[in-house]
Amino acid sequence: MSTDKPFAGSKDRILFTPGPLTTSRTVKQAMLRDLGSRDHEFIGIVRDVRRRLVMLGDAAESEYTAVLMQGSGTFGLEAVASSTIPQDGKLLVVVNGAYGRRIVRMAAILRIETRVLECPENRKPDLKRLESEVAADPAVSMVAVVHCETTTGIVNPIREIGRIAHAAGVTYFVDAMSSFGAIPVNLRDCHIDYLVSSANKCIEGVPGFAFVLARLAALRETKGCARSLSLDLYDQWAQLEGNGQFRFTPPTHAILAFHQALLELEAEGGVAARAARYESNYRTLVSGMRKLGFQEYLATEDQGYIITSFRYPQDPRFDFGDFYDRLNARGYVIYPGKVSDADCFRIGNIGRIFGSDVEDLLAAIDETLETMGVEMQS
Repeated sequence: MSTDKPFAGSKDRILFTPGPLTTSRTVKQAMLRDLGSRDHEFIGIVRDVRRRLVMLGDAAESEYTAVLMQGSGTFGLEAVASSTIPQDGKLLVVVNGAYGRRIVRMAAILRIETRVLECPENRKPDLKRLESEVAADPAVSMVAVVHCETTTGIVNPIREIGRIAHAAGVTYFVDAMSSFGAIPVNLRDCHIDYLVSSANKCIEGVPGFAFVLARLAALRETKGCARSLSLDLYDQWAQLEGNGQFRFTPPTHAILAFHQALLELEAEGGVAARAARYESNYRTLVSGMRKLGFQEYLATEDQGYIITSFRYPQDPRFDFGDFYDRLNARGYVIYPGKVSDADCFRIGNIGRIFGSDVEDLLAAIDETLETMGVEMQS
């Protein structure tokens, strides 16, 4: 697509966002079928999806299971929070961004007693401090953290945090919304009891459901803990195990697309190959943005390759709303910032995008800045 002409709508805009993402044509085509929720073929597809998800967590089905939950990723997070923490349990949340704070808010609405380990948005958690916080409060029964905090793009050390939780004898809950399928994870090695992600993230499916990878021994102990009917994780698992069906209407088309996306992930070479493509996108993006005069919000050693936050240019003629609209008109969708202490915007490196797409975006950004009259500092 030429970047010197307005986007004419002849093809979808490319989504440089944390999700929903640009998807392949074949993933979209998978949604063109109508299958009943009780159809034997559909039940078989759900079974295969669940099996493949456990495999992506480098785990065995004898130890872990996958539970699909209708709704967005946040629904999956709330399913874990609302139905696996006992009524007298206490949650400790590691927070260094907006999505950690969302878990805290969720727990407050659910009237779950919560302890918060607040960290700067541009820093990884202090592990010694976390260890002390857990040891200081015997009431803590679960530790929660966001793996890739898409507020900034920082990647938190889930293996090290898991070891602290395991040593303290508490359950461990990981929001892997923007990382699962793109950053390798071994559920057992990280001592993860519950990991949540969404269909429309790095596996490159479409919105419609979240999934929870749960350690079976932990999940079996939660029967009767749920504070919600529709978000009851144990009951959803029991039904899927019993007859392969959802308790309530499943998002059939989204699941068909997700199954196709899983097949395409495998064909690409699995998580390692997808990680390599996304990391290559990231390197191309950062190198190009630096040449244009942009600065990343995070230090390089703390930055993941999923999504990158860039500081606004200092030129007062830069207006993000205008910048966003002009790029959108050219066929490129980026994301506003969410950092609380700096003016930033975000660009995702994930989805069905490649190095050439990133190079096209960089050219569009360069030309957009020129048309806006924005001067960048060298």
